[in-house]
Amino acid sequence: MSAAPSGFRASEHNRTVERAGSATLCRVTKSTWDDPDAWTVEATSAGGFGLEVRRFGLTMVGGKHQVEPYESTSATCTIGVHDRNDFVLTDPTVSRFHAEIEVSPRGARLRDLDSRNGSFVDGVRVDSAWLGHGSTVRIGKTLLRFDALGGMNRVALSSSDMFGTLFGASAAMRAVFAVLERVAPSDATVLIEGETGTGKEEVASSIHTHSRRAPGPFITLDCGAIPPNLLETELFGHEKGAFTGAINDREGVFEAAHGGTLFLDELGELPLTMQPALLRVLERGEVRRVGDTAARAVNVRVVAATNRDLRKEVTAGRFREDLYYRLAVFHLRVPPLRERPEDIIGLTKVLLARMGQRPAQIDELVTAELRTVLQSGRWPGNVRELRNYLSRCVVLGEVLPLTPADEEPRTWQVDPEKPYTEARNVALAHFERDYVAALLKHHSGNVSAAARAAGMARPYLHRLLRRHGLR
Repeated sequence: MSAAPSGFRASEHNRTVERAGSATLCRVTKSTWDDPDAWTVEATSAGGFGLEVRRFGLTMVGGKHQVEPYESTSATCTIGVHDRNDFVLTDPTVSRFHAEIEVSPRGARLRDLDSRNGSFVDGVRVDSAWLGHGSTVRIGKTLLRFDALGGMNRVALSSSDMFGTLFGASAAMRAVFAVLERVAPSDATVLIEGETGTGKEEVASSIHTHSRRAPGPFITLDCGAIPPNLLETELFGHEKGAFTGAINDREGVFEAAHGGTLFLDELGELPLTMQPALLRVLERGEVRRVGDTAARAVNVRVVAATNRDLRKEVTAGRFREDLYYRLAVFHLRVPPLRERPEDIIGLTKVLLARMGQRPAQIDELVTAELRTVLQSGRWPGNVRELRNYLSRCVVLGEVLPLTPADEEPRTWQVDPEKPYTEARNVALAHFERDYVAALLKHHSGNVSAAARAAGMARPYLHRLLRRHGLR
């Protein structure tokens, strides 16, 4: 190991670094401290567990609108003209929420947040790109230089690999648990973002279980499953005779959740016309049923979830900015399985136990063969897909091959011995699968948005997804 920074002692034998005069022991995840690509250190001390992430800086090197250099204070940095960003620019060609930089054990990555004018790394427009020391980043008409700096920022990690019904031994999940442990006992509103199947409802349920409202009701409403013309009465209820078919009084989910927690799933599907009414309820703590003139007080904690990035929706004008900030008092992102592959085996054992498998049965099923199969999967459906696969294995009592949707992409070659029509059909099948998989991923699992962007009817996209086992 090369020389450690001042105040550290390096050990050649166990590759640990000890801060002089402290009880903190750190496990270095890269080979050297002075390497700009050494991004994370996992540390434990009397003060608790933590992940120390490399500090980075952004310096303006071109553009008309001057901005002071930025130095990171956490693992993420959002960039845009809105004053809620970490790095605020005044360039009018920059979107309100333009881009985000996140540091992980793999390095520093920039993601464009569906900005109007795009994000460019080293001259190339990108949706997502890894940054290196000295990379240039163009945001609007502002040119920035990205630098890996000395020193680290600490991200708190939970000492437990469980929170409620959630499991995760990885740093990514234990960082989520650390936030949940502090947020759950409060009445603060929480916004959960994550891909389909990552367990957002389990996060919401675990928040409720660990809160003072646990004895009260936990009510779920899927905003994407309710027709827009019925959503208002589902949320707020209605009086008898308020409209044709309203033969009785009915309470909405806010009244039903009084004294407990209301989980609004797929909030990104909430029509823009309904968003002001939801904001009023959150601000005033009262609802008015359809057809009623009197308001009713409600005492409800709201936890919302979406598979979209609502900052992108705000930038695109599809989601109200004031509602976003009222909901995102605490903002959590549940990482997909591909970002925490080290959790797959442990999660497998947890899921098998919940299926009623005894420890001996779990040991018998989790063989070297199954481990190999599990680690080779893509798991686009995340925990839900993993659970379904394990259910099939349990029912049949054997390790099953992965479906095409689960497997890692494989290269294919043209077979000149096949007739033209057959070879063309094979090529078309590969193209269809790769295209719709990438399309769905780009739109965070939202089939309606994916169909619109691709210029195809939604039922046809559903057929393609079923044909290739992607849904």
